[in-house]
Amino acid sequence: MAYRFRVPQRGDVVAVQLAGRSVVYVKRLLGLPGDTVSFVDGLRRNGEPVDEPYVTKRAGWQLDHVTLGDDDYFVVGDNRGMEMAQHEFGTATRGRLIGPRIF
Repeated sequence: MAYRFRVPQRGDVVAVQLAGRSVVYVKRLLGLPGDTVSFVDGLRRNGEPVDEPYVTKRAGWQLDHVTLGDDDYFVVGDNRGMEMAQHEFGTATRGRLIGPRIF
């Protein structure tokens, strides 16, 4: 409901449906429509390294750049100490973003 009143912002911790309607993940929103996202020695957005003080453990993730479409958002969890293959992340359309996580 919150995204009815404001637009998603980088850094939001969101509830997102990545695998159908019944499975909801909590992820950090790192890329907005039009951004290019990659993992090369850490997260890069639009070619620039991104400071992520909330990530404490990092595995050596490598991901070629992904350019987001007009309705695409890039989401990934903060637990990056495990191998990339064991982690659910990637692009989600705005309709799959349920809203920011409220603590």
